[in-house]
Amino acid sequence: MTARKKAYARAGVDVDLGNKLKRGIQSLVRQTHGPQVLGKIGGFGGLFRASFPGMREPVLVTSIDSVGTKLKIAFALNKHDTLGADIVNHCVNDIAVLGARPLFFLDYIGCGKLEPRVFQQLLRGVSRACRSAGCALLGGETAQMPGIYRKGEYDLAGCIIGVVDRGNIIDGRKIRPGDVILALESNGLHTNGYSLAREILFHKMRFKVTSRLPGLAKTVGQELMRVHKNYQLLLARIPSGMIKGLAHITGGGLIDNLPRTLPANCDAVIETKSWRTPPIFQVLEQNGKIHPQEMYQVFNMGIGMVAVVSERDAQRVMPMLKAKRIGQIARGNGRVRLKF
Repeated sequence: MTARKKAYARAGVDVDLGNKLKRGIQSLVRQTHGPQVLGKIGGFGGLFRASFPGMREPVLVTSIDSVGTKLKIAFALNKHDTLGADIVNHCVNDIAVLGARPLFFLDYIGCGKLEPRVFQQLLRGVSRACRSAGCALLGGETAQMPGIYRKGEYDLAGCIIGVVDRGNIIDGRKIRPGDVILALESNGLHTNGYSLAREILFHKMRFKVTSRLPGLAKTVGQELMRVHKNYQLLLARIPSGMIKGLAHITGGGLIDNLPRTLPANCDAVIETKSWRTPPIFQVLEQNGKIHPQEMYQVFNMGIGMVAVVSERDAQRVMPMLKAKRIGQIARGNGRVRLKF
């Protein structure tokens, strides 16, 4: 048995190291567990006691995603802890748009060679974000696959399960012309548009991750590694039924994401001058010579989440969400109209 393990390690897969690292992160995982988590850490599957007091008809909601090529910035900076928070928060937001609260999260890390420091940074970020979201880190998979990844690189993905009472699902069906569109600001690119951003910043502009961006105090790397915000904690403050529709502004921007919550007979009319676009997007648009319409389809442009509410509820909801009014619902055919 010992000889076989050594042969496997020589082939690039160190099983003993993997087991040692997994034992070392048990305290990080336990910090996210509440009484609903059953069983020991390290089983073949995670156990979660499905008890939802106060819900008449609980519905499970699930989503899976990755952090995309934001990974490349982490590799260049050799800084990985915030990526763990990115993937958790992205997934939390994806189910929050349906009115769901998170229950548990599972992570996937694929790599060529397991690097203990990197692995621990990633799991610290995941654990921290799960605790903040009230979400159990129930399990995960770490796959060592030599020959698949470049040296020092890995992939990171996550899957989340949440719950919502069926009567409280936010699906956009009650959206009507005259409703108000509110925006919750992002703090940067979040986890989308990095392939184009990298092309502009590193190839066209010849910046490095340590370069200073024009007019900004942060370096390129610091700007691009800003953590994807978690909006679910704010959304949970709003009384049930007050929010008619939500859209998480990720890949596809406002143009492709907002229609996912619109009825077929409604358009979203967006006043693009109603908020200040963060400087990073101005740098990308000007130096990449990107058409404004495409900018709003690739990047979030400073808006991480959109909520649709009635006119009468707008003034009450805005301070609760720390949101800004950016447009209105009009009759149409389910698309976004940008007004520049």
